[in-house]
Amino acid sequence: MSDFHQSGSVATLHDLGTRPLPALEKELTHISRRRPMALIIPSLYSELSGPALGPMLDTITEIPYLSSVIIGLDQADREQFIHAREFFSRLPQTVHLLWHDGPRLREVDARLAAEGLSPGQPGKGRNVWYCLGFAATCGMADVIAVHDADIVTYDRAMPAKLLYPVVSDVGYRFCKGYYARSDGERLGGRVSRLFLTPLLRALKLSLGAHEFIEFLDAFRYPLSGEFAVDASEISQLRIPANWGLEIGLLSEVYRRLSPKQVCQVDIAARYDHKHQNLSANDASKGLARMSREIALSIYRKLATEGVVLAPETFRALKAAYLREALDLIQHYHSDARLNGLEYSFHDEELAVETFSRAVIEAGEDYLISPFEPSYISNWSRVISALPDIAESLCEAVAMDADVR
Repeated sequence: MSDFHQSGSVATLHDLGTRPLPALEKELTHISRRRPMALIIPSLYSELSGPALGPMLDTITEIPYLSSVIIGLDQADREQFIHAREFFSRLPQTVHLLWHDGPRLREVDARLAAEGLSPGQPGKGRNVWYCLGFAATCGMADVIAVHDADIVTYDRAMPAKLLYPVVSDVGYRFCKGYYARSDGERLGGRVSRLFLTPLLRALKLSLGAHEFIEFLDAFRYPLSGEFAVDASEISQLRIPANWGLEIGLLSEVYRRLSPKQVCQVDIAARYDHKHQNLSANDASKGLARMSREIALSIYRKLATEGVVLAPETFRALKAAYLREALDLIQHYHSDARLNGLEYSFHDEELAVETFSRAVIEAGEDYLISPFEPSYISNWSRVISALPDIAESLCEAVAMDADVR
């Protein structure tokens, strides 16, 4: 996106097309001699046979400045783990493979559970939490980038642009990636376009100005799974175990850091990855569940900021959300037409109807259990309770490397 517009309190770093990637990678390679960098990729075993991960690894093999790559592997038995280890062995960087379903990491998790500190249900949040903890407590790097394993449009500029603002001397400690979601035929990013953006605008209408809402709204793509963080911040960050991961992480960044230490960066002209089903008729699955958990994460954060939320609040919020979302549909239709993309008013309005139920259902969830913990304990608390747990985690990952 070759513009230079700045909005809100979060700095936006644009791709103006003026710096060749080799020059950026050369500077990163120089910096890496004093500030090691690592890349975390949370992955399901099934993604090894998908269309994205193999080509992604081929690209990562060419990246000169990464000291290590940390893979969080979910849903893999012993034979599948051994296959995954071979699959990732093509990488020239040091590879650390966290086998979450293996006996050694299950033993680590059992120790955490005995203290009430286990991340609980399997999922991306749990996977990322363990990988971040491993990277920080085992001293893997000074700066860590995280991205998903299913990016069909992946290129080596993505990690470079994610890492640079944090690892260089410009003063940022957290960087969020943004991009245009499209597969070349239609607009993507339904939860961001049709749910989160109009929800944030509706919250402003219903509750008035609030710094946290303004902070979230400053991000062009707050639900992107790509970010980079200074390793020294990881031990203090709490993240949700559910699909509120990205919003929950931004909530923690808002709590921990000054906006001047946070930025967002344009990492791709076009981005496409695996699409979730809308699941309009089943709120326990797909984007219906995702939107509900995102809304609940926002409501609980607002409560910690002293905002009073009542049944009347959520009824007014739903009405405001619908008006904002339906207005945005017209904008997206125009955008799609200009760019020659397919556009279905029916599909878009079906998504809005599904998401509008999430606004209310998440409010009902909040009113039933406003104080239910939705965050995994941070690593600082974990190590305080179990001082040797980091050593156990590091040893478990190292020993799994020799599984036969």
